[in-house]
Amino acid sequence: MDNKTEEIVEKDSANDRFSEYMSIIRRLRRECPWDKAQTHQSLRAHLIEECYEAVDAITRNNLTDLKYELGDILLHVALQAVIAEEENAFTIDDVLTESLEKLVRRHTHVFGQTVVNGIDDIKRNWENSKRSEGKISVLDGVPQGLPGLIRAYRLQEKAAAVGFDWNNKEGVWKKVEEELHEFRKAERDGDAGATEREFGDLLFALVNYSRFAAVGPEFALHLSIDKFITRFHYVEEELKRRGKHPEESTLEEMDELWNEAKTKPG
Repeated sequence: MDNKTEEIVEKDSANDRFSEYMSIIRRLRRECPWDKAQTHQSLRAHLIEECYEAVDAITRNNLTDLKYELGDILLHVALQAVIAEEENAFTIDDVLTESLEKLVRRHTHVFGQTVVNGIDDIKRNWENSKRSEGKISVLDGVPQGLPGLIRAYRLQEKAAAVGFDWNNKEGVWKKVEEELHEFRKAERDGDAGATEREFGDLLFALVNYSRFAAVGPEFALHLSIDKFITRFHYVEEELKRRGKHPEESTLEEMDELWNEAKTKPG
């Protein structure tokens, strides 16, 4: 069997599996009480949770878990499409067709004659393509429901793609220092509303700096959170060995154990 024949056989096999998969989803909608009860709206939180679980698997570099979680996301894509199919809104074929057309349309440097000189050009062309599809603003398409750090990062990326950006990270850092000064002033003045606004500005400026430092702010924060949890667990375990709970210990005692935890690997 030559390579071309193998590709055809593999493609047919994948098509058969996908058709079987969609048939199972449609059967679940007919016969399973839970699946029958679902709507586009009721599945929203589950879809978000599955996406986060996939991201967690990527963060842990666990490809076995990632394979499993991608299957759960595929389930939600298929289920949403079947519900829409029942409502005569669209089908899974419509989803695939539109996605394929969009991939070709937005990659003119691959499927067309556009010449690009690096990733920045590709991002700029991508945003231009989106506006030609009816997007009014460069910033359109960033969901309000995203975590704040990711949303800030994506909005800044979109603005930067059309040239609205700092020239260098030194300028961005000066902005961070400026926002820190304004936050501390609002705090000293005792203005709760201004303190909240200025703290938001400070976070936004830090996210901007993270782009120039090539750091994903949301995931960097999660790393720090995980580190905090690990070290605090160490404090709790060491106190337990001494027959104590944290609330029965002094800050100095817990600080000493915290510093010990910092010396431990990981």
